[in-house]
Amino acid sequence: MKIMKKVQAGTLQSSDLMVFLEPAETLTVTIESTVLKQFGELIRAKVDQVLARHGVETGAIRITDRGALDYAIEARLETALSRATEV
Repeated sequence: MKIMKKVQAGTLQSSDLMVFLEPAETLTVTIESTVLKQFGELIRAKVDQVLARHGVETGAIRITDRGALDYAIEARLETALSRATEV
């Protein structure tokens, strides 16, 4: 899957997250979170899992998390990926 355009999904409310995607030559993932010290590795693992499942190899991914659970991370990222590949 190739990220074709700049998109976003989600909100910055408590227990949610905002996902920003844009085209890039390499894959970069930046995570900002209010719970990064406690759950940063788990958040990154979930993001990597979704990206691998969709075959994403390039793109700039920025996530601003406010304590979202796994299912919300997955849903927001999949929504953003769907929007980024629409023509």
